[in-house]
Amino acid sequence: MSNTRPFAFAVLLLVAFASFRVAIAQQAAMTPEQPIAQVKIQPAPSGVFKSPGMIITPPISDPNRKGVHTNYKIFVPAGHSISSPIPNNTFAETPASMGCVYKVGPSYAGCKPSTGGTRHPTGGWGAIAVVDAYHDPNAASDLAFFDSNFGLPAANFTTVVANSSFGPLGGGFGPTLNASCSGTPQNANLFGWDLEISLDTQWAHVMAPSAKIILVEACSQSLEDLLYAEAVAGIKVSAAGGGDISNSWGYSEACAADPNCNGGLATTQVQDDNFLYRYYYSRITYFASAGDIGSEVLFPSASPWVVSAGGTTVNRDASQNFLSESCWVDSGGGPSAVETWQSPPDILNGMGPWADYQYGVAGQSFRQTPDISFNADPSSGVYVYDTDTSPGGFFIVGGTSVSSPALAGIVNASNNRLGQAPPGGGFYDTLEDNLLYSQLYAKTAYAANFYDVKTGSNGRPVGAGYDQCTGIGSPRGKLGK
Repeated sequence: MSNTRPFAFAVLLLVAFASFRVAIAQQAAMTPEQPIAQVKIQPAPSGVFKSPGMIITPPISDPNRKGVHTNYKIFVPAGHSISSPIPNNTFAETPASMGCVYKVGPSYAGCKPSTGGTRHPTGGWGAIAVVDAYHDPNAASDLAFFDSNFGLPAANFTTVVANSSFGPLGGGFGPTLNASCSGTPQNANLFGWDLEISLDTQWAHVMAPSAKIILVEACSQSLEDLLYAEAVAGIKVSAAGGGDISNSWGYSEACAADPNCNGGLATTQVQDDNFLYRYYYSRITYFASAGDIGSEVLFPSASPWVVSAGGTTVNRDASQNFLSESCWVDSGGGPSAVETWQSPPDILNGMGPWADYQYGVAGQSFRQTPDISFNADPSSGVYVYDTDTSPGGFFIVGGTSVSSPALAGIVNASNNRLGQAPPGGGFYDTLEDNLLYSQLYAKTAYAANFYDVKTGSNGRPVGAGYDQCTGIGSPRGKLGK
């Protein structure tokens, strides 16, 4: 399968969207205006490492998992409002503190949020696209204010609307996709995606401040519109010379495989979902959130061609000093019932020798999620600035929606420039996941380049090496990323 441009473009048209061909029809019947769930409020766990407060799960996060949803939660410290015009670094992580914890920025004593100042991560190449639904008119100004507040360099930022001006996309083995709008989508604040958009753009930029940040806005949260936007993101990142694409949204595998779940899908009908992310573009790596309900498995996170982003809790002492990371109790993760090894091998369906990076972990039977993790606990959450939400200001946000853009930024800043195919052409390959897993059993590289999370639980066992909460662990430095 040569990766020459004309032939490879045909491959994209033939197979890029085969995975959700039936899901698209089902999701199209679910209008964007249809309410998914009510706001969920729960006490935040407190203790020596965490401040007491409440965790809010917005409606778009869809606790019932019956459609496409985001993966973020909001932490409200006790006695404080949901947002603030000025960040109080007592309660949440900053660009400097996260750069210090993950060793992608300058080190300083305790990696404290209150003392980090402008010790921020550096680096980045090409582009990072974040794929979201609807339109946030304040995305650029919110990112600029966020950067100014924390002393980050101004972002090279652009917004692209994935509307019908790009024409039909897909076809071949998968359906032909069409955008549901011809102009600017409805305002994101009507559907709860505005804070997600701010989170994605700001934290991709934090971890790779020199990369071009591209916000790709789908016409709606329907699956067809988001898949269409994913194709547009590939076009734009490819035009920038390559980079990464982050997806903080997901679709429940349990629902996708259950014909009785909101129309659902039969397992055999989504078995080839991996082709959504096996693009003809070289030098593009895809990331997707693993989910915010412990032990759940989401698409596209479960695709073997995607880096699945799980969640940790950042543990600190009473003086804010960083101590460790543990498995975040709500991190998604587990074995896929859909992405299984194909026998005989068939590159048109599921996993095979072209995606065997988990062989030493699970054998050749099924895909496990996640692959790698980042701080996602809302009670050790990160600051996000958003004015398209009411009341606007700085929010403390967690969820694996943080993990995906932050990890995309770290990988981008590592400058390895990997993707799905070699730059000069060749067979498709899972190059980024291959690199990550190649270090898992290495004598020195694993301990130097990753933090092995051994405590906590999301409903699945957590221990040394790989586990279905934090994957191979969390990053330490840019080497091996």
